[in-house]
Amino acid sequence: MNTVIDPAKVGRTRTALPPGFEVADVTGRVAPVAMWGLGAQWTAEPSACGVLADPPVDPVSVRGWSASGPGAIVYVVAAAAPVGPDDVARAECGEFAVLAGHTSGTVSMVDAPPIDDAQTLTLRADTVTVVEGSTETRSNADTFTAYLPGHVAYVTVVTDPGSAEPGLPADFGATLLSSTVSALRGAAPAGG
Repeated sequence: MNTVIDPAKVGRTRTALPPGFEVADVTGRVAPVAMWGLGAQWTAEPSACGVLADPPVDPVSVRGWSASGPGAIVYVVAAAAPVGPDDVARAECGEFAVLAGHTSGTVSMVDAPPIDDAQTLTLRADTVTVVEGSTETRSNADTFTAYLPGHVAYVTVVTDPGSAEPGLPADFGATLLSSTVSALRGAAPAGG
């Protein structure tokens, strides 16, 4: 496929959100690992797996948005990527650990949604942050990634397992990634 990918079109997918979500442009660190709640001085074990949680991108090209609402926080990011997916890491990192300060977690590779002419990857991160008084805050996040020619796009859905809110449908992140790839390729997003 010889399609021009335009990260600036990522904003077209905001219409996929259900009512009650507040939307803003992404700022600061945009790597999935940052969205999972890990600080800048994080590590992965094995270390080679870290590239899956923080794919290399051209920082000038990064575009995206975030939204918070009932039961979840959603991040959608697109950027130019100097390299494609790391096939060795994909093959050897079915599960790996992440750690940053008081936050630690386990990341598992789960079934990824198929998208034409893209390599996809889905990571499920379960993290625990220990705060004062040994109180633990748990978080779950699913990151759906599509590697496109010269670009990468990912959708991260973060949920609080203790939230009383119902949250988003289980297939929301995968569907939003598909819509995002379509928008980046110049197609009108579904529902928009």
